[in-house]
Amino acid sequence: MTLDTVLVAVGPSDADRYERLGEEAIDICGPADATVVLAHVFTEEQFAETLDRLEIEPNAEEATPGNAARRHTTTRALGKMLDEAGLAYEVRGGVGDHGEEIVSIATDTNADLVIVGGRKRSPAGKAVFGSTAQEVMLDAPCPVTFVRADTK
Repeated sequence: MTLDTVLVAVGPSDADRYERLGEEAIDICGPADATVVLAHVFTEEQFAETLDRLEIEPNAEEATPGNAARRHTTTRALGKMLDEAGLAYEVRGGVGDHGEEIVSIATDTNADLVIVGGRKRSPAGKAVFGSTAQEVMLDAPCPVTFVRADTK
């Protein structure tokens, strides 16, 4: 299997684990010379709050999920890591259910691999990775790598 495109799912709760996601993307994509797609998905409410925070009018031409994703702090930090590693990347944004949108972006970009992050769970929570990660693992059109941020 060749890796041409690797999608890295970035969400609102990834601010504290973006470095692990970036390291994993660099470790996988560097040797393969693959393009990284940073995909940031917002709920409707998160998107509206982000536009407000960025002082973008909701009906303005630049009020797109992609523009909001490119300007998001976590996405910019990941982009800087990828730049420093010499990897090509693009940023995609989506609005809706996180898992469904990630799968949709993976399909649209013909991703060969999806990288999603998560946290260590309690014994009861181990049965389910988390609704977003689980949905992506079950529905993605390609293999999925789950990156656990905390190793304790």
